[in-house]
Amino acid sequence: MRSRTVLILLFEDVQSLDITGPLEVFTGANSWCAARGTRPAYAPMTASPDAAPIRTSSGLRITPDADLHCQTAPDLLLVPGGAGTRHPPPKVLTWLREQGAHATRLISVCTGAFLLAEAGLLAGRRATTHWAHCHTLANRFPEVTVATDPIFVRDGHIATSAGVTAGIDLTLSLVDDDLGSEAALAVARNMVMFLRRPGSQAQFSAQLAVHTARSPRMHELQQWIAEHPEADLSVEALARRTHLSARHFARAFTSEIGMSPGRYVDLARIESARRRFADSDAGVAETARACGYGTPEALRRAFLRRLGVGPSEYRERFRCPMSRCRHRVHRRRGAKPMRRPSRQSYPKTPAVVRVVHGCWVRCRPRDRGVGGRAVAAWAEPELFWPQDGLGGATHSPVVASDRRWSPVQAWPR
Repeated sequence: MRSRTVLILLFEDVQSLDITGPLEVFTGANSWCAARGTRPAYAPMTASPDAAPIRTSSGLRITPDADLHCQTAPDLLLVPGGAGTRHPPPKVLTWLREQGAHATRLISVCTGAFLLAEAGLLAGRRATTHWAHCHTLANRFPEVTVATDPIFVRDGHIATSAGVTAGIDLTLSLVDDDLGSEAALAVARNMVMFLRRPGSQAQFSAQLAVHTARSPRMHELQQWIAEHPEADLSVEALARRTHLSARHFARAFTSEIGMSPGRYVDLARIESARRRFADSDAGVAETARACGYGTPEALRRAFLRRLGVGPSEYRERFRCPMSRCRHRVHRRRGAKPMRRPSRQSYPKTPAVVRVVHGCWVRCRPRDRGVGGRAVAAWAEPELFWPQDGLGGATHSPVVASDRRWSPVQAWPR
């Protein structure tokens, strides 16, 4: 099977990560193929008008591989975003109108969706972009159905992603389609992305960030809602806090903030719940009570409706590995003493690396814990991944040290 041609458009003030992120995914997929003795899956290249070097919005200077106008429609055309999409070069738009529709697959990252819409390639389709620009895209191009929540949207052979890193998630999903989930997961691990986010996942916190009241009364109410998600946040209760009638309050709130009080409260409670899941070991039932939902089922329905994932699934995806290790160690402290493993089961390397919830971690030297029992501490995720077919490394990662390191589990002394 021949390699799929990938063409990445370049123009002045492009977002550099919109280029390098997907490019690293394609390169990682090729390394995965090389480790298995197969032909590279992708043949990526960059092109700009007249093959002129361009400077990204961060100041990085990139020399393209080819002149854009000498290229025909590739198997996969990638249009990045950035400040340069506000005033796109006419030559880029002309080429997109002529060749874009003939590409086998057409994807945009971040505000690259504006270039596709300007070229008429998104008419009658669903699309998304960076959360801060979704409303602008919808207003400028009413023929495009803009989805404000997902991190990427696929409509036929065209796919659009949200801001910056969402382009990596979209590219990983394309690798999954072409080479299978094993390849996509290997590439994600190599890039130290511990999971691949589904396209239906919401752009978290986006909607709250762009709806801040201007008047002191409503601004103070927003802060109070964020600090007291467990309180009675009905329209009547909020109206009493602002000394307005319920009807007057609902109109004033909607006019100033851009959404109804009920919707804003729902988003604020979800934001509070997701922060608890990401930053603590709080369970679903505890979080439901603390965030005003009352029952885990009500929290689950809210997460599915707004974020596209359930609370348990979100918790496993986005809680940091250190928090997971702490939770596991604390459970072991009060557990019944475990049988000491045989000496042969201890690793022979000077450091111990274990898998915790799918992440490679390395542990601090063993220390005496409560009751004279060895309690393993936690540490940062290891950056090297063994036996993934990337770079040819097949050995387990170790930490250079002359001291014995303890396993993750708490074994008795």
